[in-house]
Amino acid sequence: MAKAGPAAERVVRAGAELADEIGFDQVTPSELARRLDVRTASLYSHVKNAHDLKTKIALLALEELADRASAALAGRAGKDALTAFADAYRDYAVQHPGRFAAAGFRLDAEAAAASAGVRHLQMMRAILRGYDLDETQQTHAVRLLGSVFSGYVGLEAAGGFSHSAPDSQESWTEILGALDALLRNWPAPS
Repeated sequence: MAKAGPAAERVVRAGAELADEIGFDQVTPSELARRLDVRTASLYSHVKNAHDLKTKIALLALEELADRASAALAGRAGKDALTAFADAYRDYAVQHPGRFAAAGFRLDAEAAAASAGVRHLQMMRAILRGYDLDETQQTHAVRLLGSVFSGYVGLEAAGGFSHSAPDSQESWTEILGALDALLRNWPAPS
């Protein structure tokens, strides 16, 4: 049985650091054991298996990202809040590419409900209430924003924007402006 506590937290943090270096998909208990210079079997007192290790890294990433987004949102509304939230995601992805990938790891329903993913949704809905969207429109907008942020960050990380002008920051700023305009003029439900 996997133990909780400081040692388990250190194992998960080491796994997250490894994910940033080699990619989240490449993180395995045996690779982490090599990094920590321990036997793989000794890791199993802290994680059940590879899926459990990845789940714990994902939960850590979601928590870190929620903390950053929350701090960025403090005292902001409207376009400023949208931009701060988006920039927090983009900055985290640049600084922690493996953890950002981990934040998208599919969690089981129980883990997802107890995760900081709930805070992400609450923050996005709080931003969207400033645009006077009803609950159904908010759901569509949450999905749109998540898709744009993830897609842009993924393409940017893969070098998709590095071979042409304007630079990616200029495009990012334009895209956030376009999203703000869309949210302010979201079509009424049909």
